[in-house]
Amino acid sequence: MHDIGLNLIRNETGEIGFEVLVGGGLGRTPVIGVVIRPYLEKKDLLSYLEAILRVYNRYGRRDNKYKARIKILVKELGLEEFSRLVDAEWAGIRTQLLLDQAEIERVTRAFDTTEYETLPADCPALEQALAEHPLFHAWWTRNTVAHKIPGYRAVFISLKMPGQAPGDITDARMDALADLADEYSRGELRATHTQNLLLPDVRQSDLYTLWQKLTALELAAANIGTASDIICCPGLDFCSLANATSIPIANGIQQLFEEQDYLYDLGDIRVNISGCMNGCGHHTVGHIGILGVDKKGEEWYQITLGGSSGNQAALGDRLGPAVSREEVVQVVASIFDVYREVRSDEEAFLDTVQRVGLTPFQEKVYGSH
Repeated sequence: MHDIGLNLIRNETGEIGFEVLVGGGLGRTPVIGVVIRPYLEKKDLLSYLEAILRVYNRYGRRDNKYKARIKILVKELGLEEFSRLVDAEWAGIRTQLLLDQAEIERVTRAFDTTEYETLPADCPALEQALAEHPLFHAWWTRNTVAHKIPGYRAVFISLKMPGQAPGDITDARMDALADLADEYSRGELRATHTQNLLLPDVRQSDLYTLWQKLTALELAAANIGTASDIICCPGLDFCSLANATSIPIANGIQQLFEEQDYLYDLGDIRVNISGCMNGCGHHTVGHIGILGVDKKGEEWYQITLGGSSGNQAALGDRLGPAVSREEVVQVVASIFDVYREVRSDEEAFLDTVQRVGLTPFQEKVYGSH
C-alpha cells in the first residue's frame, strides 16, 4: 500500500535480502503495489531506492497534484517500462551507494538483546492472576502478544475507550504512561498505525500490576484487533478537508458492543473510517470501510467490504449506494448480523466475505429499500 515497499525475504541460499514493491498507495486513487524486484541484496538497497526516486523525479507528473505519485507513473508507463528505466538509472550509481556490512553491524548494535534480563519462560504468579481475574485474562488475551525474549510480553494500550475520539489521549494520561514506560518497559513507548500505543518490553511478572494501573487510568480496554478498535480520521469535527463526520460514527459503532461476549464472538474485524476521499482513515483496506461523502450539503457514507492491509493485501469492494448518517451505524450492525449467520464455525470475518461475496450483505442492507 506504499509508494515503495520492502519485504524481508531469504533467497535459495538462505541469505536475507529484499523483495521490492512499487506503485502502491491509498487516498483518492487506491492501488496495490507490484513487485519490481523479487530479490535485492542488502548492499544494493540504497542505490536501488535512489534509482527509483530518480526515475520518479524525472518522469513523475508535476502538472497535477493528484497524480504526483509513483503509483500514477507506474500505471501510465507500465511496470516493464518503469523497471527498465530504474535498471538503467541503477547501473550508473550501483557502486556509489553501497550499504556495507560495517554500517549494518553498527545499526544492529542499537538493538542488542543482551540488555534484557534472563527470566524464566513460565510465570506462576501470572498464571494464578489469569485464573482468578477474568477481566485481566481478557486484557491479556487481546492486548498482549508473545515476545522474542523469554519472560517478556509486548503490551498494546488501547486508545479506543467508548465515548472518546479513537486514538486520542489526554496530556495527564500521556504523562502517566511515560512513567509506566520507564517503570515497566525499559523507557520505551511506541505509537502504532492503528492509533494505539505499545509497551514493547514488559516482564510477564509485571503484567497484572501494569493492568491494574492502566485500569485506574481508564486505559485497559481489552479490544485490540476487535470491531471496536476502529481506525478513524478527525472528520468534519476537526478537519477542513472532510465531507462528513467520523468520530460520532465510530462512537456509535462502539455502542453496539455493550456486551463484551458479543464483541469477542465477532473476532478480529478491522473497521476503518475516513471523512473524505483522501482516505486518512485507510477505509479502502478496512475489513469494513466507511467513507464519508457530501450529497447536497448532507452527510452520507459509502461502505466497502473485504479490504485488507495484511500480507494478502486487498482493496474493499463497494457494498452499494451510500447510506445516510442516521442509517450507517445500523448498517454496520446488520453486516455483523449477516456475518454471524453465514460464517462457518470459527471462520474469520474477512474469510467469510471472501467466501460468500457481497450478496448476503447487500440483501440484508438494501433489501427493504
